[in-house]
Amino acid sequence: MNDSVSQSSSPVPDPARVGGFVGAHWPGSLMEAMRMEVITHSPECTVIEMPVEGNTQSFGILHGGASAALAETAASFAAQIHARHVFGPERGFAVGTEMSISHISSVNSGRVRAVAQAVQLGGSQSVHLVEIRTLDGALVSTARVTNRILSRRSREAKEK
Repeated sequence: MNDSVSQSSSPVPDPARVGGFVGAHWPGSLMEAMRMEVITHSPECTVIEMPVEGNTQSFGILHGGASAALAETAASFAAQIHARHVFGPERGFAVGTEMSISHISSVNSGRVRAVAQAVQLGGSQSVHLVEIRTLDGALVSTARVTNRILSRRSREAKEK
């Protein structure tokens, strides 16, 4: 199943709808503060971009923590869509459990793009490899992100 979508007119996140994250905004979130933008998303591949400007360390280069946040966000969005396929749009969700990132080169301007590719999409976890590159293709960082795939309890189960 390929649910990858690269255009949406919805400003409100709707992960139950194909393309529901593209163009969405999350007021007050880290994603908003870092100006991340979902370009495409599916369980198999999610792409998110952000500007370098405003996400730098004191030396004027992209902060490693900003790269880590971008990588985790891309993998987590892919995992969220996968969780909804596994448990349904109302019950499925994902939480990050592990991340490892290596910083390869520095960048001081422009935009960077994280591409999260699925390595494993299971019933209880997902693993994504993420490459962060400049829009010219220069490799900035690589990461591996693991997410648990979970199901919200039904109201009936909570009331017992």
